Amino acid sequence: MKTPEALTALSALSHDSRLAAFRRLVQVGPEGLPVGELREHLDLPPATLSAHLNVLRAAGLVEDQREGRVIRVRASYRQMNALLAYLTENCCAGAADCGPAASCKPRTSGAKP
Repeated sequence: MKTPEALTALSALSHDSRLAAFRRLVQVGPEGLPVGELREHLDLPPATLSAHLNVLRAAGLVEDQREGRVIRVRASYRQMNALLAYLTENCCAGAADCGPAASCKPRTSGAKP
């Protein structure tokens, strides 16, 4: 990840509703949520959530898929991991006992914890 892409992602996450939406999508895993369910969880008007999701999409932090009349939105773990790697690439000046956080590997649907 390059600095401009990191700045776009960090800017997208710098609003409380967008951060809450992204965190919720990370929590639910790779299956994501229907937009309506995410909207209910966040208690946001539909147009407001749509605008926030557009910012997160533009930053590559969320992806969506149409399932009939429903749009399912998912966190982009690839982009999230790239941002975390960018932020921690020079962690602790390379000290052996310090390093970046491990990449998030979400469980697949139906997998037990």
